[in-house]
Amino acid sequence: MLEFLAHVLLTAALLLLVARIVSGVEVSGWTSAILGALVLGLANAVVRPLLVVLTLPFTILTFGLFLLVINALVLWLVAALVPGIKVKGFGPAFVGALLLTVLNICIAMVLGA
Repeated sequence: MLEFLAHVLLTAALLLLVARIVSGVEVSGWTSAILGALVLGLANAVVRPLLVVLTLPFTILTFGLFLLVINALVLWLVAALVPGIKVKGFGPAFVGALLLTVLNICIAMVLGA
């Protein structure tokens, strides 16, 4: 349970960082960021696998690069569902999702997870 809470808080902090770096992504505060992290985790567990299966031909044709588009769509969906998180278009969603992915990978490497 403690590990789950730490992961949610870390993801919330990364969402706030992405909002500061990427123009067009806005997170109003910690409450929205924490709710966004929870919804993002749920969307990554439920919606993302469905999108991956449905778009498998595109993913194969693009050698996996279409997965970046799916990540952007999931972030855009989270912004639509969570009050206090706004993503102004697909471009900021794409850059924000890419940055969020890279930051998560870096933190996982540092923590050894």
